[in-house]
Parts: sequence; structure tokens; C-alpha cells
Amino acid sequence: MPFSPKPRRELSSTYTVSDRSHQEELDRLLIHDQMFTTALGGVLPEQADPASFGRVLDIGCGPGGWLLETARTYPSISLLVGVDISEKMIGYAQAQASAQGLAERVKFYVMDALRPLDFPAEHFDLVNERFGTSWLRVWDWPPFLQECQRLTRPGGVVRVTEFNLIVESSSPALVQLGELAIRAFHQAGHLFHARSDGLTKELARLLHQSGLENVQTRAPVLEYRAGTPEGKLFAEDWAHLFRVIAPFLHKWTRVSEDYEALYQQMLQDFPQPDFVAISRPLTAWGTRSLHFSLPVVR
Repeated sequence: MPFSPKPRRELSSTYTVSDRSHQEELDRLLIHDQMFTTALGGVLPEQADPASFGRVLDIGCGPGGWLLETARTYPSISLLVGVDISEKMIGYAQAQASAQGLAERVKFYVMDALRPLDFPAEHFDLVNERFGTSWLRVWDWPPFLQECQRLTRPGGVVRVTEFNLIVESSSPALVQLGELAIRAFHQAGHLFHARSDGLTKELARLLHQSGLENVQTRAPVLEYRAGTPEGKLFAEDWAHLFRVIAPFLHKWTRVSEDYEALYQQMLQDFPQPDFVAISRPLTAWGTRSLHFSLPVVR
């Protein structure tokens, strides 16, 4: 490899789960990755020719699910790199790359994505980020997107996928918990507006303002029903979520005394025959301009 990133110790971060090394959060992220990758139609469903990417960077990769699936799906991609602030997540991802025989092509490093990353400029054909709502604040987006472009070759792609914090659902308990999460995420600075689309509605604008060209979006409507594999993954994901973010909710908004009762009701609603939940994620992407001026490293 033409670079040798220096490992960094795990730093305190803006991540909404205070204990980033928590085993339950690792388990949840594995479920979350699988659920969304499957529901969205694959790792890069909107890209015209994913196999043409030679080098791919995934920022905030967690336990590496998306990057490993990308490596398996597109064996022609020669280098796939994931970075995350959590040593536990990176250790797990590295072990999986080795176990799956992908370690020669897939590399993982501990890095803080709120700082300049230890890679050369213009090194990647695709820079990807998924679900940064959990660690990017609204004021982090402009410098973050500038850093993404610094790392992307001219004509390369910067790609962002985010999801709405609240879903339309037959479960009033799930909807109430989602509304609680929206208030907390907005108060903590992770949403531009205290609405379910408080980030997704702004993604295209952010990419345009950063200087990316040919900005496009894809906004599928995902439906999860009881008794389906997708519904099972959804239930597992959200059951984990409202346990691991409980301290974050208590820190940033008023949590009523019936939180546990709402949580238990949500769990009871998931297997009901008429249960349904609808999620509206959004993927936005654009190409780096040939005239983009490399920013001064932050």
C-alpha cells in the first residue's frame, strides 16, 4: 500500500452510544447493516458501474459489514478501506476480513473521522459514508464533505446514505419512542430540524454546497412486516437501539417515567400479525469536480 496510516488511540467522540465498545452495539450494527443493505437492493444499487471503482473508502465503517459485502460482490475492486474510531469495531472487522479470505484487499484502521484522515489526497475512486447521523453534528458536515473530496480523485464519487429516525408504524409505542429520539438528536445537534427528515432533507443541499457535481438522490420506501425476514431484522435492530441509546436520550431530552413501559409495548407489537413499519432512507451522491481546490488539512 502507498500509505501507512498511524493507529490512534480511541478518543472520546460524538457518537450517540456512550460506550462505543459495547457488545450489544456491535451486534446491533451488524443487524443494521444487513437489514439496510438487503432492503436497499445491495451495497451500491444506484451506481451505474460499481465494478469500475478501483479503490473504495468507507468512513465510520463500524464492524465492517458494508465494506466486506462490497468486497464479496465486486471482486474487481482492488482496495477497500474502512475507518472507525472504535478499536473494538475495527478489531472485529479485521478478524472478519481474515476469516473470509479478504484481508489482502480489505483493510481496516482506527481513525477519528472528525479529523483529517491519514490517507493521501485523491487516492480513492469512491468515498462512502452510511448513517453518520449517529456521530456527525450539523456543523460537522461542511468540513467532513471537504475531507471526503480531498480523498477522492477528480471525477470520483462521494456517497452518503442516511435514514429517518422515526418510522411510520402500526405501533404507537414505536412512533412515540421515535419522536423522543428526534428531540434528543436535534437537541444534541445531529439534526438540522426536529423532524423525521431533519437530516435527509438537507443532504442534497449539503453535497451541492460542498462543490460536488451531478448530485443525485435515491429515496426508496422500505416496508417491514411481521412474519418476514425483513421484519425480524427490523425488530431486532430497534430493540437493540432503544436500549443502547437510553443514556443519550436521558442526557438530551426529558424522558418520561413510562419509557420502559413504552419499550416493552414496542417489543410486544413487533410480532403482531398486523405490525408494519415504513422507513424512508435517502442516498445522495455526487462527483468531485475536476476544478476542486484541495483544502488545507484541518
